[in-house]
Amino acid sequence: MTAMAVRRLNWGCGTHPEPGWINSDSKEGPGIDLSCNIRGGLPLDDDSIDYVVSIHALPEVSLPEQVPVLEELRRVLVGGGVLRLALPDLDRGIRAYQAGAADYFLVSDEEARSLGAKFVTHMLWHGYTRTLFTADLIEELLGKAGFARVRHCRFRETTSGIPEIVSLDNRERESLFVEAWK
Repeated sequence: MTAMAVRRLNWGCGTHPEPGWINSDSKEGPGIDLSCNIRGGLPLDDDSIDYVVSIHALPEVSLPEQVPVLEELRRVLVGGGVLRLALPDLDRGIRAYQAGAADYFLVSDEEARSLGAKFVTHMLWHGYTRTLFTADLIEELLGKAGFARVRHCRFRETTSGIPEIVSLDNRERESLFVEAWK
């Protein structure tokens, strides 16, 4: 793929649209190319995107809507295209809670003092998260959505053969990363 010919989607970009990407979010804002609710379909042709990256946007979708959303992301991918997701890692959060590691949770003492309150507030990301994720849950959802292959990755590492697919990675400490192929 040459840089000029690559079409890549940053789905759920929020207030962080990136130059060189097709930036999509449910809200309008500067740098957002596609402002729409994915549940109604993305205004993109079938097989038109080489790869999709989504950083912590999927958790804002309720569990019953997960597979249809993943199917929509799969629809716009070219054959062999890759979806890379960063998701809140419930298992890490539980381990931090069980270890009493209050500093793991990105919640101020003014907002929540007890360890349990910090855990819940953080895992629900201040009320934005509607679905929590484990590695096996996302594998199952991606399989139901028709993805052919799923691989777990680390922060800024890829098994896709597309080095720039990791350029949007953030929230290393609390995230699980996964790639899936159409």
